[in-house]
Amino acid sequence: MIVGFYIEDLRSGQVISKPEVHPTIVKETVATALVDGNNLMGPVVGTFAMDLAIRKAKHAGIGWVSVKGSNHFGIAGWYSMRAVEQELIKALGTNPISVAAPAKDGDSFVLDMATTVAAIGKVEMKHTLQQPLPAGWSLDSDGRPTEDIDKAMASLALYPLGGTEETSGYKGYGLAMMVEVFCTILSGATVSPFTQGWSDKMRSREANRGHCFVALDPQVFAPGFTDRLSELLNHCRNLPPVLVPGDPERQHMKHCDAIGGIPYKQNQIKLVNNLAEKNGVEALGRLSR
Repeated sequence: MIVGFYIEDLRSGQVISKPEVHPTIVKETVATALVDGNNLMGPVVGTFAMDLAIRKAKHAGIGWVSVKGSNHFGIAGWYSMRAVEQELIKALGTNPISVAAPAKDGDSFVLDMATTVAAIGKVEMKHTLQQPLPAGWSLDSDGRPTEDIDKAMASLALYPLGGTEETSGYKGYGLAMMVEVFCTILSGATVSPFTQGWSDKMRSREANRGHCFVALDPQVFAPGFTDRLSELLNHCRNLPPVLVPGDPERQHMKHCDAIGGIPYKQNQIKLVNNLAEKNGVEALGRLSR
């Protein structure tokens, strides 16, 4: 699980965690900024950059913040929802793409997607739960299709969205390249093929990951944005079994609220408890066994 990688990064000193070190603004205009994360944890850098984009959008109608010197920042949709809470539209990329927009009465459109057939986190989850890997997800280190979870974890090579060339996988590849332009080429971060990942046995340099945060104030455009978005969302929901981006997560949150906790698989609990014991912290509280 990702929390284990975060802990190891901090323990090894690969990522900086010092209260006196903060992300810095390298250059900026009224609507744009380049931020250096100074190798801090990704969630620290991401929150700083997202809030900066929000402030600029409230002042200028748009805030575009490009980031270098960062690390893995967690769930992309969390930052998008941060903008929606301020009644702004949020577009964001690292390799996942996340776009969120506010609708009426607290409703919203929240897209958080990988540019691959499946997010690498889903492959890691299959590995943790020792579940078989679906066909068409992964390639081995020699570029051959594989359903072997261990080979998939060794290569971390996933099909682009769409799959093979015959099923238009080049479109997902193009989307991934687009995100790369906005997140690394624009910011001066390390381009993804050359950055070091958690699978590298010997990480000798900073990851220098790049992000891109864009916040828009819909009020500087045509009036009635939330009304029109709500109309679209409700139209789609009235086409069963259609959901709109954000609905599955809302359903899961409602379920968690109803049972008073978050359900985990046994293997997940075991992994987290092992991390807690290894690091001398209290294990997760359990509502049931």
